[in-house]
Amino acid sequence: MSQQVALVTGASRGIGKAVAVHLARAGFDVAIGARTMEEGEAREHSSTIKASNTKPLPGSLSSTAALVEKEGRQAMAVYLDLLDRASLGAAVTTVLERWGRIDVLVNNGRYIGPGHMDLFMDTPMELHEKHLEANVLAPIVLSRLVLPQMLSRGSGHIVNVTSSAGNERPPAPAGQGGWGLGYAMSKGAMHRLAGILHVELHGQGIRAYNLHPGAVQTERLAADMGDFGFDSSQWAPPDVVGAAAVWLVTTPEGNARSGEWVESQDLCRDLGLVPGWPAG
Repeated sequence: MSQQVALVTGASRGIGKAVAVHLARAGFDVAIGARTMEEGEAREHSSTIKASNTKPLPGSLSSTAALVEKEGRQAMAVYLDLLDRASLGAAVTTVLERWGRIDVLVNNGRYIGPGHMDLFMDTPMELHEKHLEANVLAPIVLSRLVLPQMLSRGSGHIVNVTSSAGNERPPAPAGQGGWGLGYAMSKGAMHRLAGILHVELHGQGIRAYNLHPGAVQTERLAADMGDFGFDSSQWAPPDVVGAAAVWLVTTPEGNARSGEWVESQDLCRDLGLVPGWPAG
């Protein structure tokens, strides 16, 4: 019951998978949440209303669990759908019942589906609502679910994986190298969570961060986003986010960054957190 535990959302692939593995490497048992439990599951992951794409993406909670266990730590796969609040409660309850605690929550998962790369006048309102539910309200719900037991111990970390899309004007229209309103406004809204938590709960041992990945190559980006003007082949590996997250939640220097926006790639480059990256 004293072993430290992390819960990572969106952990079936990409950044979430890397964060889970790095936390395991740092000694955490890791609960991993997502919708894709096993390899080969098919669901909609097109970013536009103009087309459908249900071809299975590489990655699953089963595969991530194997990587966590390879690091010598326990893994717990829990079904978690950011658009289904009941699944959020069930996931957190399962982890707390089985492992007794959650010391670190990493809000990495986000809405995947149409509306991400659609123009303003083409995007139905219900897709904006899905972005807000998954990218803003779900992290709030999860934070509220894990905080009581963190506060009872006087310690806990909440790491919110961010996007500069919430801060910046896109360089081009959605679908042509830019992004849609739903993604931008939902990420911008989610950015406010860490600062509020820091101001209100820092004195009770809670640390909260906005962790910015920068341009990171993931399985889904490689599979889906070339058609929308994004070439991720030369982008940073997801390990930069995993290494940065571990630094934040395990070092005094990281704890001191609570309430801040933290650049994963700058941090890893300056501190040499990912061996061999960047090359040279």
